[in-house]
Amino acid sequence: MIPRLKELYKTQIQSDLKNQFGLKNLLMVPRIEKVVLNMGLGVDGNDNKILKSCEEDLAKITGQKPVITKFKKSISNFKTRKDSNAGLKATLRKDKMYEFIDRLVNIALPRIKDFRGMTSKGFDNFGNYSFGIKEHIIFPEVNFDKVEKIRGLDISIIIASLNKDHSLELLKKLNFPFKNERSN
Repeated sequence: MIPRLKELYKTQIQSDLKNQFGLKNLLMVPRIEKVVLNMGLGVDGNDNKILKSCEEDLAKITGQKPVITKFKKSISNFKTRKDSNAGLKATLRKDKMYEFIDRLVNIALPRIKDFRGMTSKGFDNFGNYSFGIKEHIIFPEVNFDKVEKIRGLDISIIIASLNKDHSLELLKKLNFPFKNERSN
């Protein structure tokens, strides 16, 4: 079964963006390539019990098993050792990516306390969008009673586009709640 958001993109959004920007063919239209979720654990990465519970939470959120990331070098001020556990990472592509974005926009983001919209300043020079979430418990898959400590998530949406404006317009068409930022 095709995810709802993917079908909407293929049937409506893709042609709308092509006409809006005056692009020559559909391959020039901005599209989402992948979504990367990152949960840093820091010092807690050495505790197997905490690592296992965070791994289960991220697996419930993404629908696939996350990868354990390691520190590349030792830094005494940050109390890190080379090759010790740093955090967890999951990369979503294809159907899982569209299903995650649909759940993120329609279910998770409205559950954030005092949410007023996302800033459009999270774009890099290539048109990719990154933002952070302070509480991973906004996702309904995570059982709030079993969570020992509320952790943050970094979410990067990798977009194949010509510039930032095209990426922003694609995310707006996918119902991302951006703030109306005034220019002074």
